[in-house]
Amino acid sequence: MSRAGVFRPRPPRWSTFLNVHLIDGTYELFRHYYALPSARDQDGREIAAVRGVVGSVLGMINGGATHVAVATDHVIESFRNALWPEYKTGAGIDPDLLAQFPVLEEALSAAGIVVWPMVEFEADDALAAGAMAASLDSRVERVIICTPDKDLAQSVRGTRIVQLNRRTRVMRDEAGVIQKFGVTPASIPDYLALVGDAADGYPGLKGWGAKSSAAVLAKFVHLESIPLDCREWRVNAANASALAHTFCRERDRALLFRTLATLRTDIALFHEVDELRWNGPTPAFAELAARLDAAVTERPHSRAVGS
Repeated sequence: MSRAGVFRPRPPRWSTFLNVHLIDGTYELFRHYYALPSARDQDGREIAAVRGVVGSVLGMINGGATHVAVATDHVIESFRNALWPEYKTGAGIDPDLLAQFPVLEEALSAAGIVVWPMVEFEADDALAAGAMAASLDSRVERVIICTPDKDLAQSVRGTRIVQLNRRTRVMRDEAGVIQKFGVTPASIPDYLALVGDAADGYPGLKGWGAKSSAAVLAKFVHLESIPLDCREWRVNAANASALAHTFCRERDRALLFRTLATLRTDIALFHEVDELRWNGPTPAFAELAARLDAAVTERPHSRAVGS
């Protein structure tokens, strides 16, 4: 079946107040790669995930999104790998998936969509920095960070910067973050430092689970404020003495993990929100869209679940 209509976005519609959509292109590429059957272009290159992501983003524009940017991990490694050697790398990623990153960036740019390909930093950093910068514009009513990644919960601010899981359609504002994690967005890096993040490759502190971490941080907010003597905690945390002993012994490691979990907001990505406005595809998009549309879909097959 032809998908040509997917790649024919409608003209943009503007309003006085702006919603800015910032999309996790890395997550979207992974998600579509494992959800869609293989499709190869005339050169035999796998492009099903690229086709899926481009169609999905243009579908958002057809649905009314006007100011859009997509952040990608142009390379999987970042400055964090120098801080923690076990931090996530590109090792083990299917070559057919890895090869689609530059193709996705090319296709989205041709479609007239702003792309932030990260090298030193990660896509998550770009989303955090972009959200912070966009929120400074008084015309912006809401910044919607489109990713389920729990790291980005730290960027949520009230109801103005929110996080959207496009697959489940769950949107979280600050109250939603507190309900989900038991801590405010300001404590999310500290929370991840204690519980760990297997997807990013750091383990947290032994014994510190979600409930105990939330109970302690709900009161003390940041790692530096946690008393080393658990008798001063006065929180409902099981095995407080053991937790305090671990925290005292591995406090420096916890602080390192928090550095890994803290997203950078000091990255210059744009000067004005108007730079994110979609003004239609570039002349190069017609040929590229035809290539995507002509890709031959193979019989569906099972792939191992990705991140």
